[in-house]
Amino acid sequence: MEFVNPLFLYGLIAIAIPIIIHLFNFRKFRKVYFTNVKFLEELQQKTRKQSQLRHLLTLLMRILAIVALVMAFAQPYIPATSGAKKQETHTAVSIYLDNSFSMALNSSQGTLLQEAVARAREVAMAYSTTDIFQLLTNDFEGYHQRYVSRDEFLESLNEVEISPLSRTLSEVIKRQTSLFNEEKQKSRVAVMISDFQKNICDFGHIQPDSGTATYLIPVTATKKANLYVDTVWFEAPAYRTGQLAKLNVRISNASDDDFEKIPAKLIINGQQRAIASFDIYSGRSTDLSMPFTVHETGIHYARLEITDHPITYDDALFFTFEVKKQIPLLAIHNGQESPYLHLLFDNDSSFIFKTVAESQLDYSSFNQFNLIIINGLNIISSGLSLELKRFVEGGGSVVVFPGEMADLESYRQFFQQMGTSFFAEKTEGETKVSGINTLNRVYDDVFENVPENIDLPAVSGHYVIRRKPGSLMESLLEMQNGNIFLGAEPASKGMLYLFAVPLNPEWSNFAKHAIFVPTLYKIGLLGQGRSKLYYMTGRNENISIKSTLSGTDQVFKIVGLNKDFEMIPEIRPVFSQTEIFTRNQIRDAGHYQVIQNGNVVAGLAFNYNRKESDLDSYNKNDLETILTEQNLTTFSVIKPEGKVLTDVISELNAGIRLWKWFVILALVFLSVEVFLLRFIK
Repeated sequence: MEFVNPLFLYGLIAIAIPIIIHLFNFRKFRKVYFTNVKFLEELQQKTRKQSQLRHLLTLLMRILAIVALVMAFAQPYIPATSGAKKQETHTAVSIYLDNSFSMALNSSQGTLLQEAVARAREVAMAYSTTDIFQLLTNDFEGYHQRYVSRDEFLESLNEVEISPLSRTLSEVIKRQTSLFNEEKQKSRVAVMISDFQKNICDFGHIQPDSGTATYLIPVTATKKANLYVDTVWFEAPAYRTGQLAKLNVRISNASDDDFEKIPAKLIINGQQRAIASFDIYSGRSTDLSMPFTVHETGIHYARLEITDHPITYDDALFFTFEVKKQIPLLAIHNGQESPYLHLLFDNDSSFIFKTVAESQLDYSSFNQFNLIIINGLNIISSGLSLELKRFVEGGGSVVVFPGEMADLESYRQFFQQMGTSFFAEKTEGETKVSGINTLNRVYDDVFENVPENIDLPAVSGHYVIRRKPGSLMESLLEMQNGNIFLGAEPASKGMLYLFAVPLNPEWSNFAKHAIFVPTLYKIGLLGQGRSKLYYMTGRNENISIKSTLSGTDQVFKIVGLNKDFEMIPEIRPVFSQTEIFTRNQIRDAGHYQVIQNGNVVAGLAFNYNRKESDLDSYNKNDLETILTEQNLTTFSVIKPEGKVLTDVISELNAGIRLWKWFVILALVFLSVEVFLLRFIK
């Protein structure tokens, strides 16, 4: 047991006063004469003993009453077993209030956020008006970075609302520690009120401050149930007008209930384009396929919707996609154009096809094209190699048909710069293409089925494509001798397609074969590239925009589709593209446009992070176990059961306070004294 005011213990000297009074009793006795004293001798002895006993009991009660009063003024307390500290004159109290989406669940006191606000009020009332307080939410707002009085803190609790942002515990602890260091208070108390979802509880990354007592106060929902749209993606990598597009949707069920016949709606440009229903089991995910036809070119703004309560932020997923009117292609030749490429692309309105000799190249025009075809070059110059590298770094794709007299060393240097596989050597001999990789996106929708005896191109000579160690090259067409006829490999942000033969009938009949058209046509479609369907709010997203302007001409704005938001982002020119950084400024889910000098150059969609959608969380016992395992000795878990949180916090700060009990004991002892004096004769 310890004391808040130990100097009051000197008051125990006062117990000498009743002792002195009882030792020196100056009350005079009157003599009464009797004729026969023998009768009174026994009675007198008996009465004197009773009187002495009563006096001793009265003395004891007075001594105990004085001791109890002195102890009450000294304010004794029993320190708690862990995390308790004697409260200093001034204490800095930082209270983190979780206001993420999951706090919208119902609890016994309304929503979890309402219960958390009530808990924060109780915590504040456990401290003195001379202490300072700081409110921290997931927003990390600037006005929450300062310490205020208790009254200001209680008023600020009324302004806390649900936020789309989510923070890990390590981020919160780091921010609280930083603010404590600025304030320089001797006594520090950190309080965290949350539902403690598992996806934010990174206890292993927490760096505790030994000088700070941290209290975790979990709030629990009465029922955890959430159905949400997890993600969407297109089955085909390219979009064409008049063709069927298949949108894949993943729905997840973060609840203990099964659902049946739940509708899902696809809305594009404000019109419903597809609908489906699904059944989903508890704790599972299900995938839907929603086909629709694209009728117009341009940017399309879409969303996928379901209906679910009470968590509604993740019931809609916004996304955008663009159907381009024409795809620009460039073919570079060594002075002799290929008639096969002209026949394929010139007569198709989906492509803008341009061919140019290597000697007449304008490297600055590369950013105008989506796909560049290297056709029959014997030497890859260092300048061309560098510009092609920049081209793929900007998201472009390159197709390579080697020259008949290819300088393999120049090609090897080119591929080395690209960081891809390369041509090893030239080999002659008759062989045939023997296999098609129908799982690759170039051929995934070309064939319904491939017959075993399908006629494939014949080869009379070829270059051996050698995979680089750790290469991601995928063989699309493979020859009977095991060598690659056509390989595809990611190169930076683009793709590299390598053919083992020149586009010449003397090497192979590929240019005249039926498979030539779908192969080059599909590579051309894939060359249009694809931007991300959606981004996440509250992040510093990096968005790549293809731009033909440079320098001061690059003025970009991000504007909400409903004109309710506008910002000027940070930009950074990177070769043929412009990198846009949002710097966490986009907070609301929805559709946005990127505007460059008054023109819409891209459509964007932002969604709330689905991390909050998984409602699995830790309870009090789980948290205590984790704190023990992680050796977080300055952390304590508080779950008041039938007690006011103010009292619980007070006991944790200053132990179990006993002064009230000593006041009661003093009153009891004084009452016993009165009883002895008045009723015991």
